[in-house]
Amino acid sequence: MTLKDEVRDGDSVDAILRQWNRERPDLDVTPMGPIGRTRRCAALLGRRLEATFAQFRLSNWEFDVLATLRRAGAPHCLAPTALFSALMVTSGTMTNRLQRLEAAGLVQRVANPADARSTLVQLSPAGLALIDRAVEAHVENERRILEAIGAEDLRELDRRLKQLLAVLE
Repeated sequence: MTLKDEVRDGDSVDAILRQWNRERPDLDVTPMGPIGRTRRCAALLGRRLEATFAQFRLSNWEFDVLATLRRAGAPHCLAPTALFSALMVTSGTMTNRLQRLEAAGLVQRVANPADARSTLVQLSPAGLALIDRAVEAHVENERRILEAIGAEDLRELDRRLKQLLAVLE
């Protein structure tokens, strides 16, 4: 019997739990429910978010870098170390990404007025215009994704996820 055959009532995670309960009734697989659903939601959300970014010819990481610079406020620039720390990537990964965004004309390196030995990464005018359009579409996409969940339930979900995130961080 395949997982697809197992999905009767509930979702695919329920089917997985039923299979484990059948095969290992001695094992309490309760933690697999919320973890499995969180992972499945993350994968499915990722696809929907990427589809919106693709409308602007952006990948997920490109959106994240541009959005991080945009959120920094005018003049929309940060030190490379602040960027890779905020995005939780290595300095080597960040260097590669910045080179690609610079080649695309979306960011530029500017002298750091506080330290002549270093540079800052700044949104170019084209990068600023692009991220402003993309973030509007992104927020509307997120609104559509969540619209089936009532406002009170959405606040509760957010509260619970915040709780989980605090434990994990």
